[in-house]
Amino acid sequence: MEIKLHSYNLELKHTFTISRESHDFQPAIIVELISEGISGFGEATSNPYYNITVDNMKEIIKENEAFIKSLSNEEPSIFWEKLQPIFKENMFALCALDMAFNDLKARKKGEKLYEVWNLNINNNPMTDYTIGIDSIDKMIAKMKELPWPIYKIKLGTKNDIEIVTELRKHTDAIFRIDANCGWTADEAIENSFKLKELGVEFLEQPLKANDIEGAKKLFKESALPIIADESCIVESDVEKCVGLFHGVNVKLTKCGGLTPGKRMLEKAKELGLKTMVGCMTESSVGISAIAHLLPLLNYVDMDGGLLLKKDIATGVVIKNGVISYSDKNGTGATLL
Repeated sequence: MEIKLHSYNLELKHTFTISRESHDFQPAIIVELISEGISGFGEATSNPYYNITVDNMKEIIKENEAFIKSLSNEEPSIFWEKLQPIFKENMFALCALDMAFNDLKARKKGEKLYEVWNLNINNNPMTDYTIGIDSIDKMIAKMKELPWPIYKIKLGTKNDIEIVTELRKHTDAIFRIDANCGWTADEAIENSFKLKELGVEFLEQPLKANDIEGAKKLFKESALPIIADESCIVESDVEKCVGLFHGVNVKLTKCGGLTPGKRMLEKAKELGLKTMVGCMTESSVGISAIAHLLPLLNYVDMDGGLLLKKDIATGVVIKNGVISYSDKNGTGATLL
């Protein structure tokens, strides 16, 4: 098995702002695993919040290249289990490897990944489209630029209710709110009642991840469901979310890939939690991988490729929220 690493600096259509940062470019790494003339692709993007860079992802993969290659005949679950102790401080790099390995194995079987997993795609959810924090006029302009059935609105400002009130005047779409840890429990409770009236479906991670007492209070008193993001990083976090959240948003880069991500979603469903997967502004490589988890999801945020000025790959196609799979096997992604 050959390992090729591709680096990109993905340019966004618009400056992307959340409660703690803004950026115009998203650095990313694509891992390509090649065996018997077949390539599998995986992706992870850099993230300052988790101290992840393209360079430190490349470094740890190159340092362990011989060991990674030695696992080429393993099943994806064993591949992941054997690499996790090495990559536990850089799960983003492990995600890219795991995604590429799952893709490669499915392609070699001549099947799409959801077929390998025996999942039924007939009732897949639609994806939302994210509107980052900006002036109200610019947020409205972004919505008008791409009319969509579901919008995820980034908040965490001093005038959040005003923003949503104004946006609501321009669309009947479902709204989902992601405050990225930007509120207190009391703010979130108060906002939940106002936002419910404005057609909001749920609140994603309004409180800081370490605010356990606040999360307990919010869970009991919120008018809207609360979905964990920063509070649900790895597999052991899922059970901790019971009684604090109504659902979990699993990020493949944070948990280390498709293999643990699928287990997290299955565990969440067992525990009665709503399930969601979110993206980290990946290209169509990462987005196409997410698509194969859709049968396990209540909600999905897989708009990364739509936020880019120019995609670097082909794969799934998304139109008006509806996801269509590539005709290729595996995840269906191919670099341009």
